[in-house]
Amino acid sequence: MKRPYLLPFVCLLFVTGAAHALTLEEGLKIVTETGRDTKIARSDEAVARGNVSLSRSALYPQVDAYGNQTWLQYQPQAKFSGQTPFTSDKDFLTYGIKATQILYDFGKTYSSIDAAKYQLKAKEIETEKARNRSALDFIIAYYDLLEAEKLAQVAGQDVQRYEAHKKDAGSRFSAGVVTKNEVLEADVKFANSRQDYLTAENLKSLRASRLNSLLLRPLNDIVQLEEVKTSPSAGITLEEAWATAEAASPEIRVIDAEILSKGENVNTARAEYMPSFFLSGGYQYQENQYQVHQGNWSVIAGVNINLWSGGATDSKIGMSKGELLSLKLTRDKIIDAVRLDVKSAYLDLQSSAQKIDVMKTSVAQAEENLRLQQLRYKEGVGTAIEVLDAVTLLSTVQSNSWRALYAFERAEAGLLYAMGRDLASTYGK
Repeated sequence: MKRPYLLPFVCLLFVTGAAHALTLEEGLKIVTETGRDTKIARSDEAVARGNVSLSRSALYPQVDAYGNQTWLQYQPQAKFSGQTPFTSDKDFLTYGIKATQILYDFGKTYSSIDAAKYQLKAKEIETEKARNRSALDFIIAYYDLLEAEKLAQVAGQDVQRYEAHKKDAGSRFSAGVVTKNEVLEADVKFANSRQDYLTAENLKSLRASRLNSLLLRPLNDIVQLEEVKTSPSAGITLEEAWATAEAASPEIRVIDAEILSKGENVNTARAEYMPSFFLSGGYQYQENQYQVHQGNWSVIAGVNINLWSGGATDSKIGMSKGELLSLKLTRDKIIDAVRLDVKSAYLDLQSSAQKIDVMKTSVAQAEENLRLQQLRYKEGVGTAIEVLDAVTLLSTVQSNSWRALYAFERAEAGLLYAMGRDLASTYGK
């Protein structure tokens, strides 16, 4: 007799059997190097890198070319010994080139450059964070799919167990040992198990599509995964996890870079109180037949000092100091948040490990219980209810066992992420 409810499962095994199994390491390399979030973060990093170049431009001469045509209502004249000779043409063309170089501005330019560098550093850390977040999302999706595959296997085994019981109940009914009610109950349980199997297969398909999305593949591509045998967090204590997080957490490193950048902004604003020394030179040509030299070179050394700006400089300094104080207070808040995240992930990991220990013997016990109840039923000393309860118990225990295992794997990845560990290199060892 054909079993159409098992056909998708059998076909999938046949097709994927010859396919290349994707390892966690291979997947992590794809999502961290070519993932969408990584590309977005790198674009933001490129903007910050451009800001560094923009700040550096003040170290180099500013070169301008200019040209203009002048039309006057009156031709310029001068009074000289009762005469009014012309001194310039009425209409004339002027053009030239000028270069200006800042010689010294009391550190204003270098403070601006350093502030931009620290902002770039913050963006680089944000890129690392985005890569690591993508890695965590992939790891969770990877374990989610492995879990869904195991749950689908359990559901398929349930179909087989309920079908076997249905046959036993039918045989005993034909022999006149049991009533029609037991056969009907077996039919209902069998039909429900088929629905549960289809639901489990749909969940597996959905999680496979989620994984393909992270890998930038077509959503319906077939995915075959390998189990992960490493345990990167083995033996770590909560104190060690905290110490690692405070040194490596991207949130703390980003706020540190922003504090340094804001400190340089304060220095930049303060430098506006000081003069800036410059050197300017260039060439200008003016079409003027009344001048001996229509073209002329010039060199100017000068100083600019802002005597009054309407309080703008004071406001800039005050604003920068306020932002700096806010960042320092935020850093303390972030440290507490990071420690809480680490502790939460650590407790989840410990809880998951304890659940695995609890489930180790439960599966074997549930399997033995089902074997005994099936044997008792065939011998006529057990009831159908006892067999069905044993099947349900075994299914529940097996499902919970797989859930506990992959909850541990996900919690481990979450702890490593909270600690600031690079997941791609950690799982790639």
